[in-house]
This record gives sequence, structure tokens and C-alpha cells, in this order.
Amino acid sequence: MYIGELALSLLLPFAGTLIGSSFVFFMKDAMPVKTQKLLLGFASGVMIAASVWSLLIPSMNMCEDMGKFSVVPAATGFLCGIGFLLLIDHIIPHLHIDNNSPEGMKSKLSRTTMLSLAVTIHNLPEGMAVGVVIAGALQGDADISFAGVTAMSLGIAIQNIPEGAIISMPLKAEGNSHRKSFLIGGLSGIVEPIGAIAIILLASVLSPILPYMLAFAAGAMIYVVIEELIPEASTGPHSNISTIGFALGFTLMMVLDVVLG
Repeated sequence: MYIGELALSLLLPFAGTLIGSSFVFFMKDAMPVKTQKLLLGFASGVMIAASVWSLLIPSMNMCEDMGKFSVVPAATGFLCGIGFLLLIDHIIPHLHIDNNSPEGMKSKLSRTTMLSLAVTIHNLPEGMAVGVVIAGALQGDADISFAGVTAMSLGIAIQNIPEGAIISMPLKAEGNSHRKSFLIGGLSGIVEPIGAIAIILLASVLSPILPYMLAFAAGAMIYVVIEELIPEASTGPHSNISTIGFALGFTLMMVLDVVLG
């Protein structure tokens, strides 16, 4: 993988968040409920499909020589990823948009800071997922191609566009300026390339447990989907719109992974 390709794979997801966050400059009113439901469902579909096709299946394929036990690393890593995000969710003080009850440890942090931390927790698994796939490709693993890296990075970038808008626009509705809302929404995505780079730098150490790490990233992403995205998408009216969005996002990511991978 050339340096340019590596940089593109790392920065694409962040670019998607920036593009989505910039919508706050062009849309005067709060995002329509139907649109938000559609985008939440779409993001959920992309993340679930990426977790299955780009992470869990390669994890099991890498352990084919274990026979029936090839599922053990995937199952173990998956549960550890769920547990890790569950722990982070309980420790770090954060506040979800449209919610007045902070989660995590008690703190005196401002509302804006806790909103930013909530988004950071959300984006961390996506950065880990991109990083572990890149690490697998750099190590020459036959089950993870450079094209597969592109599919993962592009899929995450596409779903980060609506996510960026969903983050920045409610911040503006709460009274923040356009610029501040954009900065908070956009910079929330910086954790993705940082997390990915951290995983890549540890690649030589993580090589023996790469199947576990792939599944770990999948578990972390699915935790976010089940804990945050799906409840927000299915609560209240127009939940059927989010189902349509989920189907579109899942199909798009599945096609990207198969065609490019």
C-alpha cells in the first residue's frame, strides 16, 4: 500500500464527518424528523454490514485451520469489543443530543463538552475498524485486500456524512453558532484517524491476535448501533423510514465490500 493510498484510507472517514457537519451552514432550520430517521437508519445499516463483511467474516476466515473452532477468536473478540464500549460508556461523562440526563461518571463538565465526548465515544470504534483492516492488509493477510481497505474506509466515510449533519445541526438548534456547531461536529471525527493510526503502529505486536482485533472492532461498532443509533431511529413516529435507511445503508456497504474487496 502506497503512502498516498494509506493517507486516503485514514482521512476519508474524517472528511465524511467534515462534509456532513458543514450542512449546518446551508440548512437554516432543524433537520426534519423523517430525514434524521432515514440517516440514522442508513448509518446503522452501513456499520452492521461493515462489521459482518469486513471484520467478522475475515476474522473467521483467518482461523480456518482451527476447523469448527475458527469461530472462537471472532466470538471472543466480538464480546470483548462490546464489553470495552460498555465500560467506556459507564466511565466517561457524556451527554447525548436531545437528552438532558448525562451518562457516565459524575462531573462538572459543560454540556457542550459532554456532547463532544458522546460523539467521540461513538466515532472511536469506526477508527479502530479502519485501523485494524489496514493493519491486516499491510501484513499481507490474504483475507484482507487493499481494495477491502478502500471499501471499509469509503463506507465509513459515506455514513459519516449524515452523522456529521445529525451532530452539528442539533448543536446549532441549542443556541451554538454555526461555526462552533461545525467545529464540534467536524472535530468529533478526528478521533477516527487517530484511533486508526494507533492500531497500525501496534500492528507488529497485534499480529498474532489480528483475528481477535477484527472481531473486537466489530463488537465495538455494533454496540454503538444498538445502544445509540437504533433507539434514536426507532423512537417516535416514522420509524419505518429508518428501516428503509437501514436497508439502503446495509446494501451499499455489502456491495462495496464484495465489489471492491
